[in-house]
Amino acid sequence: MMETLWFMLVAVMLAVYVVLDGFDLGAGIVQLLVARTDSEKRQVLRSIGPVWDGNEVWLLAAGGTLYFAFPALYASSFSGFYLPLMMVLWLLILRGISIEFRNHIDSLVWKPFWDAVFGGASALLAIFFGAALGNVVRGVPLDGSSEFFLPMWTNFGIGREVGILDWYTVLVGVAAFATLTAHGALWVALKTEGELERSARQVALAGWWSLLPLTVALTWCSFSIQPRLSQSFAARPWGYVFPLLAVAGLIGMRVTSRRDTAPFLCSSLYIVGMLTSAAFGLFPFVLPSSTDPNLGLTVYNAAAAPYGLKVGLVWFIPGMLLATGYFVYTYRSFAGKVSLEEEGH
Repeated sequence: MMETLWFMLVAVMLAVYVVLDGFDLGAGIVQLLVARTDSEKRQVLRSIGPVWDGNEVWLLAAGGTLYFAFPALYASSFSGFYLPLMMVLWLLILRGISIEFRNHIDSLVWKPFWDAVFGGASALLAIFFGAALGNVVRGVPLDGSSEFFLPMWTNFGIGREVGILDWYTVLVGVAAFATLTAHGALWVALKTEGELERSARQVALAGWWSLLPLTVALTWCSFSIQPRLSQSFAARPWGYVFPLLAVAGLIGMRVTSRRDTAPFLCSSLYIVGMLTSAAFGLFPFVLPSSTDPNLGLTVYNAAAAPYGLKVGLVWFIPGMLLATGYFVYTYRSFAGKVSLEEEGH
């Protein structure tokens, strides 16, 4: 029971992270596509300036919770994915310093350089996070001691000797890139006005048209590659509510495209629906094995001792309530359109 509860808590935190940090990753991508003048680039940065670093708290919280609740999963995944995790860490660092360093020097070279770093790091993070999810859904070659090693790529095929990058994980990475681009464009459109808002809506519409076939292809490929997904939905048909949320969000993004807040909320619903569908389909596995299903890590063999999980829950609840209250206050305080007359980025 406690193992399942902590699995759901981790899934919720990861979904919240992707929704919140996803739109500022998307804003970084959108800046490369729609922001042509320095004024427009500053507007994009101001749209995420008060919240971007706070959004990453959910990633830290999810990582800390994995370490506490599922130490075997934490140890296995962080050792097996050591190289890509270091690359993600560097991209997060570069993205953060690009936001802070951009306006320190007024130069024709300085600002464009950090704008390119900000956009490039945001785009690569979206792809890397998508590829990471693809590896979890596909499974990794775990051995009897729950350890594995994956090269960056082999032959880009799916078999016994897979790499971190193959055609499926690349597909998931491309889908994640398209998702966060549309998500970020809707956020920029929500927070800005004038030509920048119109351009952002055009990017969001283009992103939606790319998401439509990508969602269909991703769903079909996922069910073909990972038989666990079909088994889970067949055994618990009520779980179809999660993919229905994703479908409703995808349709809502198009139907409400001319409004302000609704398209962004629908995009958030689409992200939550897709992630919860993957979590539901894989349960009870947290890291499936691509070689022998019996070697996969589950919520039961990867979890900490029941007593520790119970004690942790006592501290987790007030901590998350405090964090949630802070986020509600922050987003309410910075609601509305951004203005260049304000202090900050």
